[in-house]
Amino acid sequence: MWGLETLGRVRLSKHFWMRDFLYSEIGNFHQIQNIPDAPDLAIDRGRALCTTLLDPLQETFGRIFVRSGFRSAALNSFGNAHKLNCARNTHPLECHIWDSADVPVAGASIVIPWFADRYDAGRDWRDLAWWLHDHLEYSEIFFFPKLCAFNIAWRPVPQRRIDSYIVPRGCLLPAGSEPQEAPQMRQARYADFPPFMAGHAP
Repeated sequence: MWGLETLGRVRLSKHFWMRDFLYSEIGNFHQIQNIPDAPDLAIDRGRALCTTLLDPLQETFGRIFVRSGFRSAALNSFGNAHKLNCARNTHPLECHIWDSADVPVAGASIVIPWFADRYDAGRDWRDLAWWLHDHLEYSEIFFFPKLCAFNIAWRPVPQRRIDSYIVPRGCLLPAGSEPQEAPQMRQARYADFPPFMAGHAP
């Protein structure tokens, strides 16, 4: 127990601790522990995720909500087998297993309340997608209809891919491709967004 408490208190970045990513409804309901098999690897990749992607988001938009963070391989496999909205462990876009020796990735499903309020009022999810693309070194982003939540992933070599279950569904930006919308069109979409504050917010 004390080791798990110590793990939860590990600070990953300016704004996030490991405990922020260990909660799991699936794990709690089905009594499956959500503990890394390789804690040091999970911590290292979690730090990269937070410093590269999540800290800049929180500093720009205010508090962000982590809907789903780290999942142990066993928990994720259980979730996939029981159709609980978990991709299979070997799926190329699975980003919640941070401690795989073979796949260097760390990701989380998050909600930005600032944008969720505007999305609920009819705002196009692609406005946020293009802001993310133009400001962050993400690897993959995958949008979901409820609250405009999205998975965002860090990898040491970013793929730069964007997909969505929100209409228009499908792949907005294939990996390694250039956006079809010109920079001026993308910037017009998010002209009213807060200034990018990475490294400047308290």
